[in-house]
Amino acid sequence: MTTKAELYDVIRRPIVTEKSTRASEANALVFEVAMEANKPLIKQAVEALFNVKVKAVNTVLTRGKVKRFRGRLGRRNDVKKAYVTLEEGHMIDVTTGL
Repeated sequence: MTTKAELYDVIRRPIVTEKSTRASEANALVFEVAMEANKPLIKQAVEALFNVKVKAVNTVLTRGKVKRFRGRLGRRNDVKKAYVTLEEGHMIDVTTGL
């Protein structure tokens, strides 16, 4: 079993956007996760940290955009997001804080 600190390294932060709020209506949450995290590790981390049962985990890899800042080219970081669907009767309220 991994330690709690290692599990917090897997789950970086919850993502609260309009799209993730719509996903929460279907009993799903969106988290930013480590790039090297895989689905079984994400499931284990969410179940251990929040004491819930996870039904499914879907991951999305978002590549960073090239943007300009004060006339100079820059690049945003790549982000890996996990859509975590919970079993019926389980819920996590990410709006009140972790």
